[in-house]
Amino acid sequence: MSKRLIASAAVLMATNAIAACPTITADKANGAYPNLFEKAEFERLHQCNLSFAENPAIQALNKRIAGNPAIPAVAERLPQEPLVIAPYQQIGQYGGVLDGISKATESGTSDLLAVRHVNLTRFSDDLATVVPNVAKSWQWNDDFTVLTMSLRKGHKWSDGNDFTAEDVVFWYHNMLMDTSIIKSPKERFLSDGKPMQVEAVDETTVRFTLNAPMPSLPAMFAQDYAQPFQPKHLLEQFHPALNKDADKRAQELGFENGYAVINFYYGQSDWKDVPTPLLKDKAAAERLVKAGYTAVAPTLESHIVVEDTLEGRRLVANPYFFQVDTAGNQLPYINEINEVFIGDEDIQVAKMIAGEIDYKTQAVNLPSAPVLLENKAQGNYSVTLRPNISLSTYAFNMTDKDLEKRAVFNDINFRRAMSVAIDRNKINEVAYFNLGKPAQYTAFDSATAPFVSEKMLNQWIQFDQTLAKQLLDKAGVVDKDGDGKRDLPSGKKFELPILFSTQETATEVVEIIANNWNQVGIETSIKEVTSDEYRNSQSANDLTVMFWKMGRPLATLASNTTDLLPPYGSFFDIRTGMLWEQFRNTNGAEGVKPPATVDKMSELAAKFVTLKMGSDASNKVGAEIAQRVADDMFVVGTVKAVAPIYRSNKLGNFQVQKTHSYDYYWSYPYMPTQWFLAE
Repeated sequence: MSKRLIASAAVLMATNAIAACPTITADKANGAYPNLFEKAEFERLHQCNLSFAENPAIQALNKRIAGNPAIPAVAERLPQEPLVIAPYQQIGQYGGVLDGISKATESGTSDLLAVRHVNLTRFSDDLATVVPNVAKSWQWNDDFTVLTMSLRKGHKWSDGNDFTAEDVVFWYHNMLMDTSIIKSPKERFLSDGKPMQVEAVDETTVRFTLNAPMPSLPAMFAQDYAQPFQPKHLLEQFHPALNKDADKRAQELGFENGYAVINFYYGQSDWKDVPTPLLKDKAAAERLVKAGYTAVAPTLESHIVVEDTLEGRRLVANPYFFQVDTAGNQLPYINEINEVFIGDEDIQVAKMIAGEIDYKTQAVNLPSAPVLLENKAQGNYSVTLRPNISLSTYAFNMTDKDLEKRAVFNDINFRRAMSVAIDRNKINEVAYFNLGKPAQYTAFDSATAPFVSEKMLNQWIQFDQTLAKQLLDKAGVVDKDGDGKRDLPSGKKFELPILFSTQETATEVVEIIANNWNQVGIETSIKEVTSDEYRNSQSANDLTVMFWKMGRPLATLASNTTDLLPPYGSFFDIRTGMLWEQFRNTNGAEGVKPPATVDKMSELAAKFVTLKMGSDASNKVGAEIAQRVADDMFVVGTVKAVAPIYRSNKLGNFQVQKTHSYDYYWSYPYMPTQWFLAE
């Protein structure tokens, strides 16, 4: 063979080698992070050039996004630096509708939210490694006070406009810190109790400058439901601080002012699942579309809402989504998500048994497991039991509107009495089929926090109704009129009405506890309500007793002190001591002064978030916090158990979660954008 032919053959072989990328799956992935690659990294490792393909239905799906312009070719829609996902089992197939259930518009929705969710970072499925997502990379300075994050060049919003560092800055300084949009920012977005500085270094670089070290900030983003970016190109047009004609433009569209338009899109909340404009006011949404805007705010998520009613919502694939598989196919594979609202637990279970649902995790209680397991063959689904990070807990209202009840609840003898009055073994047997373990609440998930001791977990959880009665006597809660029921110290009748929601608490748990409390003379009644009714009553300080699952992994509490300070949770958790929170937020001008232990916990929590997670210093402070939580008993633990994860057998590339956990945001660590529906 001539030298020229040999050279030509070599060039051809080299060209072919560069042109063909291997379709790597997770078991063969060998990148810097588990199961994913940056495009340049993937091409370098495999000496290939990744080309792109799109969902054949994407043009039709885009037409259903009200106000979205026509879309260009897939290579122009993807970032220049897309994130490459190595699927768990195989390259998926496009198409299909993922059917799911939620309780209501803003109730029991987060497991489906997690399917489409994105944030700057993500926990990998090992639940230990923080990995890139919207952010391509990040780095700290030496003392963890300056975090610099690099975004993806060419990343676009779902309407085709550029996503840049300015969208992060806009979210922080022009939305989160604007009281006309957010009444007050959450503690997790502050540094040492004060705003941090967020700045755009250039188009793809954003810098967070903190007032104190916060080494777990990337982990906070990896778990958080709120998205630290908003579409500046849309919302700045209506922001009075950024556009002098904002109010005029808003009024031309039928709104009171610019802030009304921003709140129409954004919802006055960092919780993403508030009603969209399509549900709030369809006519107003149509006016926005007619004026050249999208009906729903542009997103970076895998799917975007195209229908929103009181019965449910429909979503379609985002044509500009930034992830691809190792064959270059733009994700997600699934065309649509159909979310139906069903508040009744029995109807929800019936639809699951019939195989009408493709995935459900949240609000599937363990007592439903036997009937689900019994019918899984005929319904063509699987059910897997996974450990909860949180445990069933309750709390008394430490700032109850009834002043005499409030005084009783603030007596530690009462809280100890009501804890030892409970038969946790019975709860474990009846509600959890002996698959759980009785435990005291320490705020931390003990499986992720090595400093939580067995002694802490066993404090005041023994079943001893004789001791309970003695402690109630000490608290002055005795039977004064001889009717067999204990009264308040004044002689007034003492009643404990319990409202609860099956979204987070199994009925059997509440029934056993109420019966135990009646046995020691505390007249207790129960009533099931919707989660919306429960949360609204709790936020109004109208509940006497609160029930919900509580407990967080170490990674959460290392960056977010919400559960350690009044009211001991967010809108979606237990909230007690509402007037203590008011006192702290107003520097004593309003509310009720909390006990000294609250101030001490505030000092410990503020120190804890400045320490590197897992270090000796962090573990020492963490142990002090856990012990104080167990001693104070403002929230009381019952049983930590397992819970079902339900999925259709048609759902491909599904990895069963290690935990049944909201805290890592359900399926988010397991890359649900790679899910597909097999024919």
